[in-house]
Amino acid sequence: MKKTSQRSLAAAMIFFVAFTGLAFGFDFTRIEKEVKEKTLDNGLKIIVLERHDAPVASFVTLANVGGCDDPKGYSGLAHMFEHMAFKGTRTIGTEDIEQEMKLIAVEDSIYMELRSERLKGDAADEAKLAVLEKAYDDAREASFKLVVPNEFSQIVEREGGVGVNAGTSKDFTVYMMSYPSNKTELWMRMESDRFKNPVLREMYKERDVIMEERHQVLESSPFGRTLEELLAAAFKAHPYGISIIGHESDIRNYTREKAMEYYKEYYVPENLVVCIVGDVKSKDIFKMAEKYWGDIPHSPKPEQVTIIEPEQKAERRILLEDPSQPLFTAGFHIPAATHPDFPIIEALADHLGQGRTSLLYKKLVKEKKTAAQVGVYVGYPASKYPTFFLVYAIPTPGSDVADIEADIWAELEKIKSEPLPAEEVEKIKSRARANFIFGLDSNMGMAMQLAIYQTVGGNWHEMFANIDRINAITAEDIQRVANEYFGKQNRTVAIMETASK
Repeated sequence: MKKTSQRSLAAAMIFFVAFTGLAFGFDFTRIEKEVKEKTLDNGLKIIVLERHDAPVASFVTLANVGGCDDPKGYSGLAHMFEHMAFKGTRTIGTEDIEQEMKLIAVEDSIYMELRSERLKGDAADEAKLAVLEKAYDDAREASFKLVVPNEFSQIVEREGGVGVNAGTSKDFTVYMMSYPSNKTELWMRMESDRFKNPVLREMYKERDVIMEERHQVLESSPFGRTLEELLAAAFKAHPYGISIIGHESDIRNYTREKAMEYYKEYYVPENLVVCIVGDVKSKDIFKMAEKYWGDIPHSPKPEQVTIIEPEQKAERRILLEDPSQPLFTAGFHIPAATHPDFPIIEALADHLGQGRTSLLYKKLVKEKKTAAQVGVYVGYPASKYPTFFLVYAIPTPGSDVADIEADIWAELEKIKSEPLPAEEVEKIKSRARANFIFGLDSNMGMAMQLAIYQTVGGNWHEMFANIDRINAITAEDIQRVANEYFGKQNRTVAIMETASK
């Protein structure tokens, strides 16, 4: 969802040659004027860019709610609701909605009794638990018999839709797909229906899927586990320190009632943005939006996260042991994406550790051969709020992690000590411009960026000022941010060591 990686130099050069005219002759002023927007009376914002090159269009619905907004005791709920949004509505995904809702009510009633008994811990009645668990399993299977699995996605694919997907970040949740443009009204009808009339069916079955996802992505992955510990150490107060998937105990105790409360608070028109790019007419889109979305009542925009991460006063270090290969991760607190220094920090990251021409790649992978892989990410795990600058390295067999860490800090000190040559700064800026333009070339890329800038940046117009921000970067700027943000006291390190068998 955000820029987190650098393409290989070869791919970048192919793109640079093929799209030079696009990147540096791109008429942002013209495109900005072609973007149309409308805000419905209930607060829903619709953004449209007409592109009539082919009879297709890309559709993005972005909810300004992510993992940061999870209630206490329900970490991962934003991610859970993303899964729920594909389970259908009162008209899609069921054979008999009235009977299904009755069975869901029975399922919930038994589950809440089971949950209450489980929460007693050691004082729980084991015999009662066994009876309730059997009754709960039976009720869950009874309600599932009336479900038409995956009907929402099947309809989309049957009608020519492609790229049906969604994603949850710490900052927002996004739903996307592309359709032949003559299916625009079908998209409008189905998309509005799933956010007007959600039925959180299969919720407890899906909870098991998410538990397995947590196991695979975090607990069974040395990289995932190390990053989880790194963020937990780096963010003592802000929810950026909690995994998007959530804590196991929270996932295990989700309730449908709490999930519905969450939906009613955050999935309101005032907190949604719809972006459509492709072979459509904006006047038709706005008319359809009034028809399918306009009847949703207005609700106040939910409050955003107010927690401010305290300034870090000293280096923090985490050491993990695992039978896997060793791993080095570290990072520094940096400002949010809307801060004027953010594009400068991105330029520093490009020079330090993104791509095969970066300092770290040349030093650790090509010259010393102490690292098999090295990289830098800006804005990890997200960037709406003050965030994190991540550095990682995977050592080659026999290499010492301490030596790799020393080399990384030595390269960073070079950036701090003297300004980069003017020609190197121009190369960094050229790559940044090319990558930015490349992301806008597709309908989906443009729709995603418009939605993200509207949400994270506060206004989609900010997207069209990005080239100016890149062009304004100087060598002195890069040196300044290196000294301002990359001190030892602002650093958190997490190392995975190979444990003895």
